[in-house]
Amino acid sequence: MPRELDVFGILLPTLIPLLLASVVLQGLLDKLLAGVYRAVWHPALVRLSLLTCIFCGLTLLLS
Repeated sequence: MPRELDVFGILLPTLIPLLLASVVLQGLLDKLLAGVYRAVWHPALVRLSLLTCIFCGLTLLLS
């Protein structure tokens, strides 16, 4: 995994763009799973765990 990305001359850690991509993907999945959240005990916890799983998956995909 590259340690830093050069974005218009600014060096960013690789995890920042991955986190932003994870937030976007989680937002899309959140729209798709809107009806499922009514059946779970703690919707915010499910959303956080979904974001964590997406972020970890993207990180493992890159390494």
